[in-house]
Amino acid sequence: MSTGWKKCVKFSEIYSFSCIKSRFSDNHAKIGEKGYSRVVYGNDPDNPEAIRLKYKGNYVSTTKYTAANFIPKSLFEQFRRVANIYFLVVAFVSFSPLAPYSAVSVLVPLLVVIGGTMAKEAVEDWRRKKQDIEANNRKVKVYGRDYAFHETKWKKVRVGDLVKVEKDEFFPSDLLLLSSSYEDGICYVETMNLDGETNLKVKQSLEVTCSLRNEYSLQKFQAVIKCEDPNENLYSFVGSLYYNGAEYPLSPQQLLLRDSKLRNTEHIYGVVIFTGHDTKVMQNATDPPSKRSKIEKRMDKIIYILFSILVLIASTGSIFFGIITTEDINGREYRRWYLRPDATTVFFDPRRASLAAIFHFFTALMLYGSLIPISLYVSIEIVKVLQSQFINKDQDMYFEETDKPARARTSNLNEELGQVDTILSDKTGTLTCNLMEFVKCSIGGTAYGHSVTEVERAIARRKKDGAPETLTSKFEENNSDVKGSNSSVKGFNFRDERIMNGRWLREKHSDAIQKFFHVLAICHTVIPSVNKESGDITYEAESPDEASFVIAAREIGFEFYERTQTSISLHERDPKSGQKIQRSFELLHVLEFSSYRKRMSVVVRNEVDKLLLLCKGADSAIFGKLSEDGRAFEAKTREHIAKYDEAGLRTLVVAYRELSEEEYRTWKEEYLKAKASLTADRNTLVDAAADKIERNLFLLGATAVEDKLQKGVPECINKLAQAGIKVWVLTGDKLETAVNIGYACNLLRKGMNQVVITLDSPEINALEKHGDKDVITKVSHEEVLKQMNEGKYQVIQAKKHSVESALIIDGKSLTFALMGNLENLLWEVAVDCTSVICCRSSPKQKALVTRLVKVRTGKTTLAIGDGANDVSMLQEADIGVGISGVEGMQAAMSSDFAIAQFRFLERLLLVHGHWCYRRIAMMICYFFYKNLTFGFTLFMYEACASFSGRPAYNDWFISFYNVFFTSLPVVALGVFDQDVSARLCLKVYRTSSSDGAVYLVGCSMA
Repeated sequence: MSTGWKKCVKFSEIYSFSCIKSRFSDNHAKIGEKGYSRVVYGNDPDNPEAIRLKYKGNYVSTTKYTAANFIPKSLFEQFRRVANIYFLVVAFVSFSPLAPYSAVSVLVPLLVVIGGTMAKEAVEDWRRKKQDIEANNRKVKVYGRDYAFHETKWKKVRVGDLVKVEKDEFFPSDLLLLSSSYEDGICYVETMNLDGETNLKVKQSLEVTCSLRNEYSLQKFQAVIKCEDPNENLYSFVGSLYYNGAEYPLSPQQLLLRDSKLRNTEHIYGVVIFTGHDTKVMQNATDPPSKRSKIEKRMDKIIYILFSILVLIASTGSIFFGIITTEDINGREYRRWYLRPDATTVFFDPRRASLAAIFHFFTALMLYGSLIPISLYVSIEIVKVLQSQFINKDQDMYFEETDKPARARTSNLNEELGQVDTILSDKTGTLTCNLMEFVKCSIGGTAYGHSVTEVERAIARRKKDGAPETLTSKFEENNSDVKGSNSSVKGFNFRDERIMNGRWLREKHSDAIQKFFHVLAICHTVIPSVNKESGDITYEAESPDEASFVIAAREIGFEFYERTQTSISLHERDPKSGQKIQRSFELLHVLEFSSYRKRMSVVVRNEVDKLLLLCKGADSAIFGKLSEDGRAFEAKTREHIAKYDEAGLRTLVVAYRELSEEEYRTWKEEYLKAKASLTADRNTLVDAAADKIERNLFLLGATAVEDKLQKGVPECINKLAQAGIKVWVLTGDKLETAVNIGYACNLLRKGMNQVVITLDSPEINALEKHGDKDVITKVSHEEVLKQMNEGKYQVIQAKKHSVESALIIDGKSLTFALMGNLENLLWEVAVDCTSVICCRSSPKQKALVTRLVKVRTGKTTLAIGDGANDVSMLQEADIGVGISGVEGMQAAMSSDFAIAQFRFLERLLLVHGHWCYRRIAMMICYFFYKNLTFGFTLFMYEACASFSGRPAYNDWFISFYNVFFTSLPVVALGVFDQDVSARLCLKVYRTSSSDGAVYLVGCSMA
């Protein structure tokens, strides 16, 4: 693959916003104080001062137990169960003369029960341990004393080590970027495992270190880094680099985080700053919790009731025993002479009958111990393990594409699957496939593209105008002459015979079509890679959206094939001759996309020496900048955008303008001056300069891209909603992206009242740039309070008119909403909303929202995600489900259940959840029934034997009766019983009643 040219490309000279020089801030003055005391000796980890600091190693553990704490911690888990405490006490007392049974017959069953449960816990934790071993034994290249790189296991990486990470590898720890394969030290990083975003982030090293690009230049490199202490904030970093006698400020721009991946860059060199549990991703993680199911907790309450019955029976027997014993000596007559009441111990002494009755009470507590089912817990453990095997072997939850079956990683929570009230889901990689597809476009006022989206299929089902298959088949008939290979192109699902295969030349607005696809093929930061053997071109893009635009342009006939520092080259069809020609554009400037600007532009010079500004962006950012002459297609384009929005598509508006030489020359001077500024308002100056040229645009059209959902997601969410389960989406993605996915998966619907709470406003952004933290906090708090009160009023009004509401809140707002009294207000708004979407959420915020739902509802919560940023959420929820996808092993390793696709959640809950819950419930009831029955036979025998405290059965028979003889039928019931088939569990019935239609699901969660 040809990549050598990349080394001479200096993207920092092209980018306007991404590559910003680090500068000293107020926080840099705190270095050396509390919270900013970390000192790292770069490329010198054996320095005596570094050794003295004793920083943590890079070994990471996600297990619940360690070799040292397994026995005490596991024993604590076992004796959280009330019945086990009772039998432990009985086992101790059984060594005294009070015991009606031998000590061994009491102790052995207890050891079997506790030992078996501990063994199961050990096996499950060992599986987690093996996954940790796999992660810790990954290899990375570390610079050695012999001035060469050697492969080293991740767990052996130390603070201060100099490492080399190559393309598509994960970073082993938090690193300070020194240099990369690009001359100006930039690299592209995928942080999907941290924040859920698929967009690549641009990182850039300090100028002073970007020349360290080979093993020879690293020989003399030694530096000291002073920075902040380990913390969970993924988006901030404060530090200073002391190198060659000078101090250089560090920022998040130079920090590469563990579990993020290097993309579009051949390699980078970096110094290890934070290792192991000090890394930011692990600081966001929480210790694996000890989860107990609600049935198990309820069982403890039943045990208390049984123990009360036991005390009552024992007390009754002791009272009668005392009365009868008192009557055994009447003067000099012995009523029961054969018991020799004249020669007895204190346990049967008619002269001290009250004391004998008290001792008899303790004997009776052990005698009627069979009322407390000692084998219940171990039988339930056996049943749960076997139930887990049914989940593991379920072929309907096996994903053939990735060869991933479902996995129950713990068997403690099987029955909880049948009681879920709220699901909290990640978006990227959980609901979606991380794949953007170009499906429709509007050019020159004409709509193109016939592909059917997931939302359109859902609308068709709701309206019953025809099955989605019927719609699809109609479009396929219309496009039968379109070459079939297009359907297999990743990122391209566009079908329209009018512009495919060069037919765009016949269209009325062919000139607009050419310009439209020129914008898509040129206005981007994509890097092409050409395979020398096959000649195939692949694209490395910062975001899936950009990749889909370039691929769409290529498939229509505008193939982007080469980029240099100053030019972009295309292969395209000449409108006049119809022949394929090569066309080059001189690249002058790139004004990147940002969440504030909501648009991207490039300034280029074409082959006839015309200066062009090519622009694409959100409709809100483009329509206001159109010239009077450039609005010819505005009405139609707006109409098409509205339809695309209804179809759940992500839209961008495409425009351009021609520039005069004089205008460009004047603007360039101002722009370069702003770009060279090192003041705090540098971004504001660059943005103002960019805004001056991004105006008087000519509208060309709009694109519509589908963020491809996983197969079956809308249907699954719809079925779960019918089962009474609420779904919340917690994502690190931008608000606009989250809303689009909400529409695609039916969480948001047309006509729904949307309550949007956000701090992404010009006023707040201006304060963040210039104001102090106290002012920002106060203003932000007041703004969130105001928006939430308004939202509460909207929800109440919508409820009066039977209109559904949806709450959409961003991460900044969520920070304040989860504080103090605002938390109550947040819950009041959220609880009355049909759907809740939290966007730009950090891992810790996801966990806090999960805790809020769990505590406020008091019902079972389930969290589902696929990345390391979801681990805290999975561990906080009652049930954690990990998606074992391409990037999802971090979540799967920390989950209670692992599945390959979101749609399998339907079967996991509605089938296995229903079966497991019902089986365990019936099994518990049967256990209590048989033990109560057996216990009362002992009481009846006692009544006929003067409450003598003697057992009616052999002690080993009683132990075996509980542990073995009566357990197998109940275990069989708990494993195999089915009230309804899997098909009926998933089926939705409609029945009529006097109140109207009532919807029931075969699996009832009541």
